[in-house]
This record gives sequence, C-alpha cells and structure tokens, in this order.
Amino acid sequence: MTKRKKPGRNCVTVLLSGGVDSSTCLAYLLNEGFDADALFISYGQVARSRELRAAKPVCRHFRVALHTIRLGNCTRKGPGLIVGRNAFLVCTAVLEAPTKSRIVAIGIHSGTRYRDCTARFVKAMQDILDTTTGGAVRVSAPFLKWTKPDIWELAKRLKVPLSMTYSCEGGGKQPCGKCDSCWDLERLRASAN
Repeated sequence: MTKRKKPGRNCVTVLLSGGVDSSTCLAYLLNEGFDADALFISYGQVARSRELRAAKPVCRHFRVALHTIRLGNCTRKGPGLIVGRNAFLVCTAVLEAPTKSRIVAIGIHSGTRYRDCTARFVKAMQDILDTTTGGAVRVSAPFLKWTKPDIWELAKRLKVPLSMTYSCEGGGKQPCGKCDSCWDLERLRASAN
C-alpha cells in the first residue's frame, strides 16, 4: 500500500457498506482523481458481518485503506428503515475517520423511500458540518440524482467487482429476496437479461 498523503482538498472518506452503491461510489471517486479511503461502521445492523466481508475485498481490489468502527452495546437493527442511520454514519465519519478527510462521501441515490436519501438530507447534513467543523468538511453524495440502474451501468463501466459486493439487509448467507436491496438487485439483473 502506498504511503498516505496529508489530507488535502481532494481527500475523501467513502462510507462503505460493501454493497453495490457504496462500492461504485468508491470507484467513481477514485476514477475522478480523489485520494480515497473507506470507512465501514458496525452499528448493530444484522448484515454487518456479511457487509464487512464484502467491504474488505472491494478495498483490496481498489487498493484503498479500509478503516472500521464498531459501536459497542448497540441494539440490533433489522432490515428496512433505520431512523437516523445516514446522519449517524456521516457524523461518525467526521468524528472518527483516521485521515480527517475534507470530504465524506455516501452512496445514496434517488428512487428510494428513505428521507435520508434526499437533497434535503444532504443540505441538512452540510449545515451541521458547516456548524461543527467551521466549513472544513463537506458531505458528498455524487449519485443523489441517479437511479439504481444508472449506478449499475457505471459499476460495470468502472469494472466494480460486483460479485464481491453484498446487498441484502437480512444478513443471511443467501440474499433474503424480500428487502429493498434484494428487490433492487433482482430488477437490475432481470433488466440485464
């Protein structure tokens, strides 16, 4: 692994779950010339083991450092809406990311039913970061106006190792086929045939 540069204007920490969206976000920012590392946060999600098992080879593939944070004594969080999740992830990255990056990137996209995947959410988070960091840190959501098929096509163009990713909120060895992530992937694979 190459020696880390001092954090600068183009240093970015990508919140990496090991899924298609965050892995493609990492590939996209690397392709755009950013000095990137990745952060995996275990916050009690049932899929945490499988997600981390996917995030590690994705980072090896792209030759980026993967930092992990484990929240202790947390409640178990099942599939579906986890209120406050993305806000928690962004704030934790600002507080704990080892490189103190100037940019925290998250792979949220349009077409979901979640409030924390919207332009309003990104603006609110940026307001919080401006207040707490004096404007030193920016939240980036490059796929905010993109659909899942847009991200899927970009992943293929950037040669994201899709077979290494894990996108099921259930956390089982096999995808549950019932959560939003599984439905998204099933539709994408069907449209590719």
